[in-house]
Amino acid sequence: MHSKHDWITTPVTADLLRGAIEVERTEHGVLPHRLPAWARAQYSDGQLAMAESQPSGVRLVFRTRATAVELDARPTKRAYVGVPPLPDGLYDLLVDGRLVGQGSVPGGNTLTIDMATGTAEHQPGTAGTLRFTGLPEGVKDLEIWLPHNETTELLALRTDSPVEPAPDRGRRVWLHHGSSISHGSNAASPTTIWPALAASLGGVELVNLGMGGSALLDPFTARTMRDTPADLISVKIGINLVNADLMRLRAFIPAVHGFLDTIREGHPSTPLLVVSPILCPIHEDTPGPSAPDFSTGQLRFRATGDPADRASGKLTLGVIRDELARIVAQRAAQDPNLHYLDGRALYGESDSTELPLPDDLHPDAATHRRIGERFAKLAFTANGAFVGLGA
Repeated sequence: MHSKHDWITTPVTADLLRGAIEVERTEHGVLPHRLPAWARAQYSDGQLAMAESQPSGVRLVFRTRATAVELDARPTKRAYVGVPPLPDGLYDLLVDGRLVGQGSVPGGNTLTIDMATGTAEHQPGTAGTLRFTGLPEGVKDLEIWLPHNETTELLALRTDSPVEPAPDRGRRVWLHHGSSISHGSNAASPTTIWPALAASLGGVELVNLGMGGSALLDPFTARTMRDTPADLISVKIGINLVNADLMRLRAFIPAVHGFLDTIREGHPSTPLLVVSPILCPIHEDTPGPSAPDFSTGQLRFRATGDPADRASGKLTLGVIRDELARIVAQRAAQDPNLHYLDGRALYGESDSTELPLPDDLHPDAATHRRIGERFAKLAFTANGAFVGLGA
């Protein structure tokens, strides 16, 4: 093991981070965010604050000869009342694009959430250290993908050889927005959430604005996307609007148009793919809201709405798919770079039979892989929306 005087400490700065929208300076380090401060100020919602500060798709990227790396971090770990303890968030280490190690940071703050009451309690904790040793000799590009499901304050980066920002590989930037499924819920690790898998297969750089419970057509999210440089853009819309029972059809249709209008203000001709929800049997024809269900001794979700309420404009996944297809077809007459993908092409009836959603709402690790591979095939190859733009 190296003695302390062998280590070189490099400040964690924005030029070493990819996939973050903004980097907040804290008392002891930096905190990556996936929404800018002005957007966060417009709605102080606990779920949104938690989701946008969890660094899904965010990675430290640098070039070095180092064979040993340490990262000090203070995670914020989630706990849910009535649910078994969650495993610690995983960090994935890639060397020249290949996964060579995984680890977690012990300790940290704890956010205890009571889904029955909608309350949360924050307990401060200590920082910890992630360590990777025995890395290959020679110059290499290292990527440390931060846990997709654990807010992560980065305090110090130490290596046994100097660090410099990795050169731009000239890859196109893919900006994606979606719900907890895009955020990576129930995936095995940060590089195996479906957008990360799809980005790797497509040969693009991911900026992931998938945010658990928060794909709600918020105007500040559209403005953030408008202002974020991107070569390819996708928005996956639907499940959160249903399970939050957020709006009726009368509000939904103009809100979709407004969201797309805003993105187009900053990206008038960028390939833009609208993706409807994957199959979710509980909400295909039954409106929300969703409610947690512990009756089986484990967390599942159920739909509490009445299918008859579709007549008065309540949203279901079936209604949303029909409307998104219609809206995209209508707009595409003047916007040839706008495309539609039915989410059931990523996960549909036969997939649901083979790989059912374990909690009736979120895919598991194997399903993330399937969705990522399907998306890459449908978007980055043949006649896909992002045709010819992959590796």
